[in-house]
Amino acid sequence: MRIPAHSVCTAIRDDIVAGVYERGGRLTEELLARRYGVSRVPVREALRTLEAEGFVVTRRHAGACVAEPTEQEAADLLEMRMLLEPLGAARAAQRRTEAHLKVLRGLVRLGQERARRGGSEDLRSLGGWFHETLAQACGSPVLTSTLAQLRHKIGWMYVVEAPVDPVESWAEHGGIVDAVARGDSERARAITALHTERMTVAHRLRFPGAGDRAERVRASQHTVNASGSRY
Repeated sequence: MRIPAHSVCTAIRDDIVAGVYERGGRLTEELLARRYGVSRVPVREALRTLEAEGFVVTRRHAGACVAEPTEQEAADLLEMRMLLEPLGAARAAQRRTEAHLKVLRGLVRLGQERARRGGSEDLRSLGGWFHETLAQACGSPVLTSTLAQLRHKIGWMYVVEAPVDPVESWAEHGGIVDAVARGDSERARAITALHTERMTVAHRLRFPGAGDRAERVRASQHTVNASGSRY
């Protein structure tokens, strides 16, 4: 396997998320350089970046190791996304380009078609592309990068079940795009908040023993949101 040096960080991150490297496992520069077909220099730089992102930790006498997130850290990620995804949608309504709209509308059309026919694997990929594009449309590199990191970490820590009603889920996607196209930031924020809350319930922790805590966080969040207005 040989990849460009600048892509080493992405490759290692993707392999961590995919479970190629176990939580707590050592990440030696020599073995990583050999696996990706690069020198140790880009590997060292990638490990520093991944440590800053929270995927890697440096331990005394062991060096770089895959991080082992706690139950609280995993639960916090979902709460952070529930706050930041609606903000990103509101910003997208103000700053999106016609190119962003074209891609978002195309993804919604395809997603709604696939939802009517079934096919959860395709829908999962389409959903990921939709939210990635929506984040890019917010016009804030910092927010876009933060949302991308959240998606990576959540994908690493959680298994996401298919929506009970994928047609309704993609109707919500369509509502978000309509609000973004009209420049209605409050509407985009509200629909995205509702959509993100519903999707959060479908997340199940991959790590044994952490489920009870995550369930309590979801239940608490639902109680708080239930007292507010619905759109």
